[in-house]
Amino acid sequence: MVTLAEVAQHAGVSASTVSYVLSGKRSISAGTRLRVEQSIHELGYHPNAGARALASSRSNIIALMVPLRTDMYVPVMMEIAIAVATTARTHGYDVLLLTGEEGPDAVRRVTGSGLADAMILMDVELDDERLPLLRGTDLPSVLIGLPADTSGLTCVDLDFKATGALCVEHLAMLGHRDIAVIGEAPAVYERHTGFAERTLDGLRSRARDLGIRMLHRPCGGGYDAMAVTLARILDERPDTSGFVVQNEQAVEPLLALLRRQGRAVPEDVSVVAICPDQVAVQASVRLTSVSIPAQEMGRHAVERLVAKLDGRGTDEVVLIAPELTVRESTGSAPSAAS
Repeated sequence: MVTLAEVAQHAGVSASTVSYVLSGKRSISAGTRLRVEQSIHELGYHPNAGARALASSRSNIIALMVPLRTDMYVPVMMEIAIAVATTARTHGYDVLLLTGEEGPDAVRRVTGSGLADAMILMDVELDDERLPLLRGTDLPSVLIGLPADTSGLTCVDLDFKATGALCVEHLAMLGHRDIAVIGEAPAVYERHTGFAERTLDGLRSRARDLGIRMLHRPCGGGYDAMAVTLARILDERPDTSGFVVQNEQAVEPLLALLRRQGRAVPEDVSVVAICPDQVAVQASVRLTSVSIPAQEMGRHAVERLVAKLDGRGTDEVVLIAPELTVRESTGSAPSAAS
């Protein structure tokens, strides 16, 4: 392993000069800095993390709390986590991944131990138990998600309320008057998870404005759960001609059940999904969808956190505008077409 002294000898400077170049604590001439940086690159020197932390009082680690629950679509969560990790590395930070469902205990462990310089929280609930602890600490933090009260917090999220409204507007424009929403698993709503509740708020508000009849039913994952949910919807609202799906695991079972019942998509029923593009384009019918901008959310969260660590950040709410892509799963309502 290359040492700091070897870098100094190679660059023809003192060890303290190399240290100042690495820490930025003192002004070093441009020529000397360049010579040191070239030596670091040529020798493949990597500062010792423990020594660097002692010298700077920083760990250069960001803690990412991403509870991996069975009722959530893990690929989206992990895509956000990967975006956080790759963006953090470009700023010189590593990521500590906390995947348990510890809630406030995990926040206490990080803030009390000095494990990390900052935190990013995912799977945010409207009344999240972790937030009072965050507001009571000096540790910089960013939420990927929106609680009911955002005061004193920095939050990044897709504008899920606008997402719900956009889905209703698209189906209404095609003449659909009876819409069913197939939502996340019941436990997601029982926890009052922010993204699900805000989507539902947008769906209901816009449906009311446009005079659309709307039915919402949570749905567990898998074919059997979807079969029960669909049967219930069609029993209660037999004229349903438009579906909005916010449940990646329900997409393919829904399409299969509609085919089995002889309901053609989009001739008889239209389907709009809120899901990653990969899910939409790989479905048995290419789905009209609002994409989940996972990479953009992760990148924005890290950039705002780094700004806070550098003393440049302020508390703010960043909402990413939804974009609906029309594909083969939506068309004119049967009554409108006739």
